[in-house]
Amino acid sequence: MRIDRMRSWLLAIMMLLLGFDPSQSVQAKSKFVAIQGKDLVRPDGSKLFIVGTNLGNWLNPEGYMFGFSKTNCEWMINDMVCQIAGPDFAREFWEVFRENYITEEDIRFIRSTGANTIRLPFNYKLFTAEDYMGLNDPQAGFRMIDRVMEWCRRAGLYVILDMHDCPGGQTGDNIDNGHGYPWLFESETSQKLFCDIWQRIAKRYRNEPVILGYEPMNEPIAPYFDNKDQINVELEPLYKRVVQAIRKVDRNHIVLLGGAQWNSNFEPFKDWSFDDKIMYTCHRYGGGTDKAAFQSFIDFRDKTGLPMYMGEIGHNTDEWQAAVVKTLIDNNIGYTFWPYKKIDSSCMMGITRPENWDSVIVKFSEADRSTFKAIREARPDQALARKSLMQYTENAKKTNCKPQEGYIKSIGLTIQQPTQK
Repeated sequence: MRIDRMRSWLLAIMMLLLGFDPSQSVQAKSKFVAIQGKDLVRPDGSKLFIVGTNLGNWLNPEGYMFGFSKTNCEWMINDMVCQIAGPDFAREFWEVFRENYITEEDIRFIRSTGANTIRLPFNYKLFTAEDYMGLNDPQAGFRMIDRVMEWCRRAGLYVILDMHDCPGGQTGDNIDNGHGYPWLFESETSQKLFCDIWQRIAKRYRNEPVILGYEPMNEPIAPYFDNKDQINVELEPLYKRVVQAIRKVDRNHIVLLGGAQWNSNFEPFKDWSFDDKIMYTCHRYGGGTDKAAFQSFIDFRDKTGLPMYMGEIGHNTDEWQAAVVKTLIDNNIGYTFWPYKKIDSSCMMGITRPENWDSVIVKFSEADRSTFKAIREARPDQALARKSLMQYTENAKKTNCKPQEGYIKSIGLTIQQPTQK
């Protein structure tokens, strides 16, 4: 008996030395979505075909979803609001924006349409002391995600965590809230922070079955750079590094890897056997709707023998979207359309423009603000500006938004009609 006990202790010590966490046992792993060839399977063994939407603009504000064109990322929007009404008001605006834009009511609505998954984009700064959306709290991101996890658990939705904005910037365009170049790939400091944050996230959520998987970075390496092929070479090694960081604390969850140049170029990937829980994710806006238009994604999926998932698609006519959905379904590529909510339309929930939005807020966002003199001359009436901005946060509530029925139907979902008494 004593020998058996000693063997058990020795085995436990060896497992810990090798990085095995006893809490991630076979029994624990059975709770999670898994990869089975080119398919995803639920814990009960049934196939999971991803259908859903993206909670874009909530934790990664983008100017066009406010109706802006020049002021097109969070730091630019924040600067603009500070210039209109001051930094204290800007913090208040962001606080109300975060509370109203996505609520449990939104999550319940998404589930009611037949969706089974949401993709949650976020900025890395929510896990640091850097200023972001009026915050500088390293725990802020966890509080937001914890809340979404609980809402989705009650609704019955899976969640994909998407670091849309990485340290240093991974795209070199406005969508990463960076500074016009994918500095992440040239900075050891940014890469270390990138891996450290993902390890913290994975450690916290390693036993959370609501999470389908982790998407380390969104749309790496924009196509605009002459040296993009050189940067592309750095993509797979960085993915391996971040996966290794995640695996030190979490062996349960899938990691989703996006291609270069807007998640469209998979040529940089040469090794898909370095981890047994990875899959790939593509994006597409515009182009053809038949199988040929998606052939490169299908071919890569077939070559790797791993699932392929369309993480972003949309901003087109209802007819185009419906045709694309049919092609994706026919070719076993799950999807989440972009986005769930924005100003006007081309989404599941349209936000109505507040009074004076175009004449006050949009006008100032487009004005020359390159000098303090220019800011003073362009600044609108502060009372009107504050009223319009706060009305936007009110209009963004689910109860005040307009469901886009044609759009929802075109992406393979439905609006439940009230039961007649």
